[in-house]
Amino acid sequence: MYSLAQPVSHTLDIRKSRFIGCVEPVSDRAAAQQRVAELRAAHPDAAHVCWALLAGGHSAAVDDGEPSGTAGRPMLEVLRHQQLDGVLATVVRYFGGTKLGAGGLVRAYTDAIAQSLLHAERILLVRQRSLLCQLPFAQESTARRLLYQMAGELLAVNHNHCVQLDVRLDAAAAEDFLDQLQQVCRGELVWTDAEG
Repeated sequence: MYSLAQPVSHTLDIRKSRFIGCVEPVSDRAAAQQRVAELRAAHPDAAHVCWALLAGGHSAAVDDGEPSGTAGRPMLEVLRHQQLDGVLATVVRYFGGTKLGAGGLVRAYTDAIAQSLLHAERILLVRQRSLLCQLPFAQESTARRLLYQMAGELLAVNHNHCVQLDVRLDAAAAEDFLDQLQQVCRGELVWTDAEG
């Protein structure tokens, strides 16, 4: 899966209508809705502000007054086809007086997003896993060294009856980290997945 490095826009003029397409990274639905509200405020004379979202397993497709299925869903399909996540696609339409028909609208909204994506820098999404690990005091330095070798991040350390390490690392490396740490701790490692 990929996301985008920064927002990119592209404008199409089709039979006197202007379609301003934009693709940009967003973290979640709330951020997407805030961005759409900003676009509405910035383009008060626009006929439509249609949008599509793929973020964290959630999706949305909003036609904003265009005939059902002619704007949001085609834009969403472009995002899915490009294997994107954490991305908002918007198209601000200024109506030029000539109706395009359902097929023309689908092509216009699809093209506005596809053309924007042609110029967008993609970044590979690396899934992270956060863990809370409890282990004997004697194994703390070994755990830290192993975490460092696997390019993990130590978020917090607590010392009580044992050492508790709050760590984050690539999801692909997490099982290997836990397996190696379990061997070193001789079965005295207790761990849980943490939020975030």
